[in-house]
Amino acid sequence: MSDAPVLFETKDNIAQITFNRPDNRNSMDDEIMPAFREVVGRVKKSEDLRCLIITGSGNTFCSGADFKSGLVDNKGRLPHQTLMDAYGPFLEIQELEMPTIAAMNGHAVGGGFGLCLICDIRIANKQSKYGANFSRLGLHTGMAVSYMLPQIIGLPRANELLYTGRLINGEQAAGIGLANYALEEDQVLVKAWELAEEIAAAAPVAVRMIKHAIHRHLQWNPRTAAEIDALYQSRTFEMEDAKEGISALLEKRRPVFQGR
Repeated sequence: MSDAPVLFETKDNIAQITFNRPDNRNSMDDEIMPAFREVVGRVKKSEDLRCLIITGSGNTFCSGADFKSGLVDNKGRLPHQTLMDAYGPFLEIQELEMPTIAAMNGHAVGGGFGLCLICDIRIANKQSKYGANFSRLGLHTGMAVSYMLPQIIGLPRANELLYTGRLINGEQAAGIGLANYALEEDQVLVKAWELAEEIAAAAPVAVRMIKHAIHRHLQWNPRTAAEIDALYQSRTFEMEDAKEGISALLEKRRPVFQGR
C-alpha cells in the first residue's frame, strides 16, 4: 500500500478515497488536508464517476481536526476563515452531484463524524464509536453537524447527542437511523462497494437529478417539491436512458445505461 496520506483509486465508474494516516487516527492534519483537497478536486472534474466511497485505514475513519497542526494561529486562536478554508473540501463532498457513501470502518468523531453526515449513505462498524464530541471539548459544533444531524435522526435525538457530546457505537447508530447498516469491520467496505456498484448501474443522470431534488426538498415546501419532481421526471423521460430503462423492464432484462 502507498504511504500517501490520502489514497485515491477508481474502478469502472466508482471512486474510493481512503484516509491513510492510521498512526495519527486519520486526523485532519497538515498532510491529510491538502491531499484530500487535491483528490476531491479530481473527483469534481471527472465526468465518468457515478459514486464515491470514503473510508479510512486502520481502526479509525477520521478523528477530526488535529489542533496541533495548522488550524490554530500563533495567538492560540482558531480563526473563522481558517475554519471555512478547512471545511472547503468537505462541503464540496456534500455538493457533489454523484451519491457518496461513508464506509465507516472505524471511529469517527468531531469533524470526522461531520464528514460521515455529509455523505448520502453511511455504513458503520458495529464496534466503533461515532459522535460529535465538541461539547466535551468546550467547543461549538463544526462542519455543519448542528444542521445535518437533526435532519438525519430528528431534533430530540440530535439535541441529546450534541448537548452531551456522547459517542455511540455502530449498532446504536443504525438503530436511530444515523447509519444505514452496522456490520463487522471486514464487511463495511465490502457492503459499500456492493451499494456503489448498484448505484452505478442505475441511470446516472436520473440519479444525479434525484439527489439534487432531495437536497432541494429539504429546504422547499411540498408544493415546490412536487414541482421539482415533475420537472426532473419530464426531463429524464425524454432521455435515451429512460427509453432503455422502460424497454428493459418490458423485456425483463438488465438495462445498460449510457448517461444520455
